[in-house]
Amino acid sequence: MTHSLVCAETVSRVSSVLNRNTRQFGKKHLFDQNEETCWNSDQGPSQWVTLEFPQLVRVSQLQIQFQGGFSSHRGCLEGSQGSQALHKIVDFFPEDNNSLQAHTFPIPVAEVDRLKLTFEDATDFFGRVVIYHLRVLGKKGTNRDPYGGQHYRAKLGGRRPHPRNPTSPKFIKMHFCGFSEL
Repeated sequence: MTHSLVCAETVSRVSSVLNRNTRQFGKKHLFDQNEETCWNSDQGPSQWVTLEFPQLVRVSQLQIQFQGGFSSHRGCLEGSQGSQALHKIVDFFPEDNNSLQAHTFPIPVAEVDRLKLTFEDATDFFGRVVIYHLRVLGKKGTNRDPYGGQHYRAKLGGRRPHPRNPTSPKFIKMHFCGFSEL
């Protein structure tokens, strides 16, 4: 059985936001399940969304709802584990319409904790992409953190800064909790 893999602890990033207006068109609108909101990229040759999960995952399906006319002809799903380089999981070919599209993939052999969706060859002349809903479905794998993230996040008041930041939980865990590798 598949579940939504995006949770409150999933860190997301996007290539751009239209006019840098994150309040109206920001990445948070990809996952809010609100029909009135969307992520709207700025113009460019390709657009992307990255997701960093708090545990390893196996992706089996993507559900994407574009705004017709602001889709892409080709997409690529890449994944990696830890600090490894991204590797291609699958190419997919969205339709240029307003309906919720489900792209089902063979379950990858390896579990990943980082995904990148790249949207190439946009249908919009300027290269903009508009997404109302993005759902990543699959199975949760093993947890990278033996304490489930609670041990070191408690030291930071529950917040989860960027992992390459020296004040991040990963840095604190590695240097103050005696772990050499996550």
